[in-house]
Amino acid sequence: MLKLDLAIAPALALVLTVCMSACSTAPGNYLDTSRLDEAAARKQQPNYPVHLIDEELVDEQTQAAPPPQDLPLPPFANPADYVYRIAPQDILGVTVYDHPELSTPQGSTFSAGGNTTQTLGQALAQPYTAALPGEADPYGQTVAPDGTIYFPFVGRIHAAGKTVNDLREQLASGLVRYIRNPQVDVRVLAYRSQKVQVTGEVKQPGPLAISDMPLTLVDAITRSGGTTTDADIQRVRLTRNHHLYVLDANRLLDRGDTSQDVMLQSGDIINIPDRTDTRVFVLGEVKTPTQMPMLKGRLTIADALTQAGGILDTDANPRQIYVMRGMMDHPTQPDVYRLDMTQPDSIMLSTKFQLKPLDVVYVGTASSTTFNRVLLEVLPTIQAVFYTKQITR
Repeated sequence: MLKLDLAIAPALALVLTVCMSACSTAPGNYLDTSRLDEAAARKQQPNYPVHLIDEELVDEQTQAAPPPQDLPLPPFANPADYVYRIAPQDILGVTVYDHPELSTPQGSTFSAGGNTTQTLGQALAQPYTAALPGEADPYGQTVAPDGTIYFPFVGRIHAAGKTVNDLREQLASGLVRYIRNPQVDVRVLAYRSQKVQVTGEVKQPGPLAISDMPLTLVDAITRSGGTTTDADIQRVRLTRNHHLYVLDANRLLDRGDTSQDVMLQSGDIINIPDRTDTRVFVLGEVKTPTQMPMLKGRLTIADALTQAGGILDTDANPRQIYVMRGMMDHPTQPDVYRLDMTQPDSIMLSTKFQLKPLDVVYVGTASSTTFNRVLLEVLPTIQAVFYTKQITR
């Protein structure tokens, strides 16, 4: 018997050697860690306090007031006080009643300076900024870059910064020396000087002109065709004067918070982001580890576990439903919460505890499952030793 064991010893040594060097002999990719020194990187790991999710914690979460929001100051305290002021590149139409030679043409077509004709609407859609060479503006007065326009008998006058009523009175007072009791009307044919940019998850991104009607956040989204299915309207970004504001359009639509429907002004940039930053991750012993977007900024533990297929009946530890929070802002001091799903009231608590963007829900592993997995790793080696011993007999 001793001789047989001595004969097996070399075979066992060979098996162990092969197992130890499996990484260098087995096919496939592997990482050679012989030159990695982890000893220098080791340090005392911090301990994280765990908050048990109970009724008191859920009540505190429900009653917690949202932090004060930084909102831009409106250009007008009262929307009824809004008035449009003319600026360079606007196209103005002037009508002097009973004097068609001084009025903007009202015909359906006009000469474009060549052999073709086009409608007034087609002309206004073109990037027209100045009159054609050798002739007056055929369909309106384009405000020059210096803010002036030229009008017969009146001469060059400054129009930028004035309202249409101001300009009307100035033209009428300038014509009174040549026309008895002149009746003058001024209107803006094309609003091209002031605009806002709408980008991101809208169906028709691009510039929007500011006109004689005040333009608000909801107006801008609506005029851009509405949002796409991936839009996150809770984090609408408004850039104004090099300052970034985050607006919650959902609070306006669902709760009637009109403070979010800010009035826009020229130069504003509106960005509708996608829902990348409002994801929640579900990991651990669930049927389908996944990431999922929050719906209107709301998602509970029950919602997350349900969308992940539920916890694994045989592998999960229902006492270890963890929520890790705040790792983006405080990576070294995250908040950790634990829900014990074995308690009678835990089901209701899972439907009340609200998750936050980028939370990680982790379902722990049962002790018996850990033991079984270690056993599955060891069994192939034990079987290899057993079969080697049988072969060498």
